[in-house]
Amino acid sequence: MYKLYCRLYQLVFRIAMYLLPWREPKLIQGKNSLSQLPVLLEAEQIKHILLVTDQTIKHLDFFNKLTEALASKHIQFFIFDEVIPNPTIENIEAGRRAFLDKKCHAIVAIGGGSVIDCAKGIAARIAKPNKTVPELKGQLKIRKEVPKLFAIPTTAGTGSEATVAAVISNSETLEKYPINDLVLIPYVAILDPIITIKLPPMITSTTGMDALTHAVEAYIGKSNTPLTRQYSLEAVRIIFSYLEEAYKDGKNIEARAKMQLAAYKAGVAFTRAYVGNIHAIAHTLGGYYQIPHGLANAVIMPYILRFYGNKVYKALAELADAAGIASEEMTEQHKAEAFIEAIEKMNKNMNIPTKLDGIRLEDIPTLVKRARSEANPLYPVPIIMNEEEMTSIYLALRS
Repeated sequence: MYKLYCRLYQLVFRIAMYLLPWREPKLIQGKNSLSQLPVLLEAEQIKHILLVTDQTIKHLDFFNKLTEALASKHIQFFIFDEVIPNPTIENIEAGRRAFLDKKCHAIVAIGGGSVIDCAKGIAARIAKPNKTVPELKGQLKIRKEVPKLFAIPTTAGTGSEATVAAVISNSETLEKYPINDLVLIPYVAILDPIITIKLPPMITSTTGMDALTHAVEAYIGKSNTPLTRQYSLEAVRIIFSYLEEAYKDGKNIEARAKMQLAAYKAGVAFTRAYVGNIHAIAHTLGGYYQIPHGLANAVIMPYILRFYGNKVYKALAELADAAGIASEEMTEQHKAEAFIEAIEKMNKNMNIPTKLDGIRLEDIPTLVKRARSEANPLYPVPIIMNEEEMTSIYLALRS
């Protein structure tokens, strides 16, 4: 009965997807496209902004050039640089206070997924001042205009610049959960490959695999649409062509630009078609042990795809075709298996492990409960996992 309830719930949301007022951010991309931000803000008559970032990015050359350009346009900015990996409720509340104290009109987020998610959380709390962050957890709890958000990703993976989601960590309960609402889709997304060229190889690889996970889970789920399938296939094609090149040669501008585009397309896909059990498990590991999200997804993905078995052979075969790793004479099953093996090979080539450190046996029952609670009933996964099945995945992941 529970599985029937989950499928009916997912069906309602799938139908609703066609009725909701979806939009994509205004997309600005290309080498040195960040320089267009001050002009764009001036055209929008935005004079006071909260510039959300972290301590590392604040000291980089491109950030200093941006602030100089903003000043030249007489755009006042307040730098909020307190964002940490896996942004917390405290992060969001501090950012909200800064926005209000400085009488800002808009938010510019420049950083990785954590920075953009924190900025979205700030925007959500400004729109809903009488609700706490935990009260905004889940679906469509904001439904009110938020400050205009300009998202500038410095990694190529999370796709947060294109999504409805802000993933937040509760430092007291060790939970990590999404706030989902269409109003959180950024107003503008700027994809400038120049600002990603100094990303460390490990960040390049794990954020790239995060993008791949988004594309795969959106494609194999039961709520995909023609648009999400198209974007997922395009993202997979790009990632298999350019991720390892970006990993090996961080200064390859073409590879960097292509990976930004792949992350964006995968973000558009999964924000409409949802993710699945891979993400549900990864979020628990991030919340409990601060395991980087992209790393967790990269390691978990082959385990979950093998668990799904023949339920995903057709979809994975199509992804294998898109990735260019299948031949016509191969069966669907062989193509699917080749796709999983190709993911494992890519992980190995980029020094991503096959197991994860730090998962404690005594924590697994709670991790399973939280992962299943996140995944069900919302995520339209190929197989709704029971406690025993999900427990087996956590045990397999332990190093």
